[in-house]
Amino acid sequence: MISSLGCHERYSVEVMAKSTASWRELYPFESHWMGAPKGRIHYVDEGPQDAAPLLFVHGNPTWSFHWRGMIGPLRRTYRCVAIDHLGCGLSDKPQESLRLVNHISHLVDLIEHLDLRGATLIAQDWGGAIGLGAMLRVPDRFSRIVLFNTGAFPPWYIPWRIGVCRWPGVGRAAVQGLNLFTRAALRMTLSRRRSLADQEASGYLDTTRDWDSRRQTYEFVADIPMRKSHPTWQTLAEIELGLRRFAGLPTMLVWGMQDWCFRPDCLAKFEAVWPQAEVHRLEDVGHWVVEDAPDDALRLTEEFLARSA
Repeated sequence: MISSLGCHERYSVEVMAKSTASWRELYPFESHWMGAPKGRIHYVDEGPQDAAPLLFVHGNPTWSFHWRGMIGPLRRTYRCVAIDHLGCGLSDKPQESLRLVNHISHLVDLIEHLDLRGATLIAQDWGGAIGLGAMLRVPDRFSRIVLFNTGAFPPWYIPWRIGVCRWPGVGRAAVQGLNLFTRAALRMTLSRRRSLADQEASGYLDTTRDWDSRRQTYEFVADIPMRKSHPTWQTLAEIELGLRRFAGLPTMLVWGMQDWCFRPDCLAKFEAVWPQAEVHRLEDVGHWVVEDAPDDALRLTEEFLARSA
């Protein structure tokens, strides 16, 4: 797998071979790339090409590695596609600001590049807004929705742990300089588990090992709108208005109720607009549901997909 990385920006074959020995065992997927104006976008495409597609969309500070425990088993039955947003994971790392609208456009490009039809969106964190934003542009390509702790509306609160990451000067130094956002996430996103194993943690740390590779980790934080004048506020407002278009689709919401970021009131907003949704509340689970409760996440998803086929 290492040899397939080619001349990927910022990652020579030699460096990747040394740094990924631990997490690559957990991520035995072939790498693919799609060209984009600001850099190559990495994705995985596992399972039968003619099977029903599952589109996995990650948030921040994660990448397609986040979905490894679901892709492995599900690829036996489904076509599993998982993107690395530009600036994340094994995708190129442009040194400029990217916003929600950029990531939505990239995801639409991937959907059309792979000609996905009848896809199930499976998303978490920023992936919810990105994935649902893409659905609004190409609704005819989707058939179902599975969401783990996420949001798709302008925020009415900013958790203090996120707010401090936006302080002028200090925020960038902490997030992009010291990688504190990713390091803190390895524990603060969990509740049932105390922390990730070293091999699991390396999957998040090795792809954010230097200043340049952490640029978009910071930009995702900076893109959280705190006022209506922020350009991403309007993007989120448009997505929220469009959610009712999907009220007829089979939908499952799986929520870690100990999440301090996308709290239970975020779940309530989705329930209000999608009263038909199947809802599962995991009372002792945190923000990273698929890391904190991997068996539950996989079981619930498999059962939902079978029922709604």
